[in-house]
Amino acid sequence: MVKVNLVCVGKLKERYWRDAVAEYAMRLSRFCRFEVVELAEKRTLEEEAVGILRACRGHVFALTPEGKQVTSEEFAAKIGALCDRGEEISFIIGSSCGMTEDVKRAADERLSFSRLTFPHQMMRVILAEQIYRAFMINAGAEYHK
Repeated sequence: MVKVNLVCVGKLKERYWRDAVAEYAMRLSRFCRFEVVELAEKRTLEEEAVGILRACRGHVFALTPEGKQVTSEEFAAKIGALCDRGEEISFIIGSSCGMTEDVKRAADERLSFSRLTFPHQMMRVILAEQIYRAFMINAGAEYHK
């Protein structure tokens, strides 16, 4: 079973965000080993970068505004191909100040879920849901409809 890491800077402060991520983590448990890695916010992006790069494993996606936008089906196909190869997958959500160019360059791919800006707490829930949706699409389940 492939491992999927969600590497985030900062903690989810509100219970409803934590509950939402926990719900998707529970749903994902039948498809993968899903782990959220929460890193402490630091004084500089460079300090945060050290922890981010240390926490990432396997194929790394950085969520960044200049990243590529894909459909849910394209995202699912990418996740499916990585799982077929048995690759561990890591997704990075930087702090509210972003992430360094070094982190972006170290990523295998850059993704953008929208040209809009979302709160980091909400983005964590959106990403967890999209990962779940990708596994459901790949399983041929009705969830995606």
